[in-house]
Formats: sequence, structure tokens, C-alpha cells
Amino acid sequence: MYIDFLLDVFRSHRVADAMVWQDQTFSYAWLLDAVQRWQERLKEEAIAPGSVVSVEADLSPHTVALLLALIEHRSIVVPLTASVETKKPEFRDIAQVEAIIKVDREDQVRMQNTGVVATHALLRQLKQSQRSGLVLFSSGSTGKSKAAIHDFVPLLAKFTVPRHSLRTLVFLLFDHIGGINTLFYVLSNAGCVVTVQDRSPDAVCATIQKYRVQLLPTSPTFLNLLLLSEAYTRYDLSSLEMVTYGTEVMPESTLTRLHRLFPHILLLQTYGLSELGILRSKSKSSDSLLVRVGGEGFETRVVDGLLEVRAQSAMLGYLNAPSPFTADGWFQTGDAVEVEGEYLRILGRKSELINVGGEKVYPAEVESVLQLMDGVEDVAVSAEQNPITGHLVRAMIKLRTAETIGEFRTRMWAFCQDKLPKFKIPQKVMIVTEVMHGERFKKMRTT
Repeated sequence: MYIDFLLDVFRSHRVADAMVWQDQTFSYAWLLDAVQRWQERLKEEAIAPGSVVSVEADLSPHTVALLLALIEHRSIVVPLTASVETKKPEFRDIAQVEAIIKVDREDQVRMQNTGVVATHALLRQLKQSQRSGLVLFSSGSTGKSKAAIHDFVPLLAKFTVPRHSLRTLVFLLFDHIGGINTLFYVLSNAGCVVTVQDRSPDAVCATIQKYRVQLLPTSPTFLNLLLLSEAYTRYDLSSLEMVTYGTEVMPESTLTRLHRLFPHILLLQTYGLSELGILRSKSKSSDSLLVRVGGEGFETRVVDGLLEVRAQSAMLGYLNAPSPFTADGWFQTGDAVEVEGEYLRILGRKSELINVGGEKVYPAEVESVLQLMDGVEDVAVSAEQNPITGHLVRAMIKLRTAETIGEFRTRMWAFCQDKLPKFKIPQKVMIVTEVMHGERFKKMRTT
């Protein structure tokens, strides 16, 4: 019913590679059989249609088959990966999970009923509609994680339109809207889902080389790590045709260097949110941060410099927060943008804006300049309260040099003089040694 269009694709490409996992290849014929086996097992385990089911696993062949079977079973799916291990009890409570299915790293399965009865109004609404659902938790990088609940049917609608079949490295986790989008894009076009157990630059590059990966969807943070590691010099990446990047603002310096090193690769900015799904996008060019977003099922507008989106695939609401929609259905993204003709330049989150005596500073612009400095491995810029100017610009710097903070500060001021207005140059600098990104390879800023 809900996944018939996918099963038709699988039947038409039985012998094609559907997935690479732990150096094993699985065909679409295998995936078809696995979906059927899971459908039978869900009935045997007495998991009722409409149940809220957490899938606690990382991406694997059985996880994919299970996800498809749960959609067809009209379940409300709550994907939880190892990256949120410590938060799983909290997330289960928020989602009112009624059954837990765990798939371990060897693809072995354990199932249990929780005894919980889901009573949240949005969960009841979805159950009564007799449609499958999806609950996604935000990263919580700017506060408490929010649980967005979707009707799965509108999320799947765009994948009924055939597009390019590509061997794709699924970098983003499947409890992330970007990971879900990538997975269904690849499967609906009979591409090959290539997984990695280790998301270090060397492991990713080795996988691209070994399996002739054509598409890499990832984050700016990972791409910066790739450049710093120079892993791209140690592997054959000639199969790579496209790199898509999203989840956070791309530093212009990183994009410029990527385009210079890989002129043959199409670099495409993507845009999406857990609350809306992923919009279709088109970068003005591979070396431009200007992007056009929208596509069928999406409307966009800019109000007071902030992007708003109205989407057919929008969530029903949050399970643990008030509705963020306007009365006429627009979602206020909180992303500040500049409009240039039909294109947008995404500046950053309104919540991360630094106001220095009335002057606006967005962290990504400052980070982009600081990353050009020799010896800077990573940088995170944020606001610090100041009684005179309101905010001052604070930079946490991870160095590859043995400089003192005083030596670096002197060098930084000299470097930034002709690249940033004085009010954008960090007034406070902290040298750190820890990693400044989370499991989703998204920069973490302390505000």
C-alpha cells in the first residue's frame, strides 16, 4: 500500500546492488524477501498496526527492511541510533513508545513490548488516520531536543518521481531527516546504499574508492575535517560525481577550497529541517553559497529577514513543544537569509546571532575567515554577554601549532584586519583541545 512504488522498483531491479554493509553486498531481491519476512514477524510478535515502535539500531540491511515493513504495517516509527544512547530512555518516554525493536551490529534482533499506551493527541490522530508515522528528535544543539511527528505518506510522496540512480554513501544517520531523505532517494531510484561503520575522513575516502561511490551527502563540518586530514590525497575519488552539504552553514573558505581541489565534482547545498523534510535545491554554482530552494509541495517566503516555509510534508507538530506554525500554516525556520534575485544566502540561525552594539555578526562568517589561518584545525564562534555592547564575539580555537594564546591572538588580529570589520574580530579567544562537533558532524557552539 504505502511502499508499493518502492517494491515495484525492487522487483524491476532484483539483481542490482541495493546495499553494501560491512563489506557485504545485498541485492534488491534480498531486500524484497527481507521486507516480506519482517511483515510476517511483526504479525507473529503481535505488534498491532498503529503501534509506536522504536527502532534502536544503526543502518543495516535488516534495519532498512524493518523500516519498510513498519511503514506498511502502519506503525509510528521512532528511529534511535547509538549516537543518542544516553538519551534513549528520555526519548522513549516523550514518544510514548509501545514496542522496542533492537538490531545490533551483527544484525541480530531483540523485541519487547513496553506496556505503555500512547495517549498524546497527535499520536492518537495518526493512529485514527490509519497511516504510518515518523518521530524525529532534533539534535538539541541549541537547547532541548524536540520530537517532531510526521505522517509518513506525504514524506514519501516526492520519491514516487524517478530521478538519478547513484551509488551513494549514506553518511547522515537514519534518525536524521537528511539520512531518511538520502535512504529513500537511493532506494526509490534503484541506487546502492553504501554504509560506513567509521565516519573518519580516511574510512569514508577508502569506502568511496572501494565501492566507486558517486554521491556523498554530508555536512560542512565533515568536509572541513576532510580538507584538514588530506585523506583525499591518499585515495582514488574519481568516481565521485556530487557532494551535497547541509545541516549547518557552509564556511565560504571551505567551499572555495573544495571547489578548487575538486573542480569536476558538483557541489550542491541542500536545505531541510526535521519539521519539514528536505526541500529541492539548486546552488547557483559549485563555488557559490547562493541557493534556490523550494520545489513541488513547498512554498517559501522571507519575513523580516527570516525564512518561512509552507510544506505539504510538514510535521503534524511537536510531541513536547507548542506548535511553531503560523495560523495559515507557515513554519518559521529561524534561519536568517539574504535575498539575491531568485536565490538565497543562508546566514545562520537567528538564535546564534551576535549583536555587538547594534551590529549583526553571524558566526559562520567569522569562522570562515579564521579557518583560513595557518595552524587552525577548527573554530567555533559564539556570543558572550557584555554590559557595554550587549555581546562580544568569542572564538574557541583548536590549533595544530604550539602557540600560546597571546601569540595566537596577536597573529589573529593581524590576519583579520583587512578581512573583517573590527567589531567582528573576536574579542575573546579560548584555545581548546576537544572536538567541537557532535555525532551528527554538526558544529557545537557554546552560547
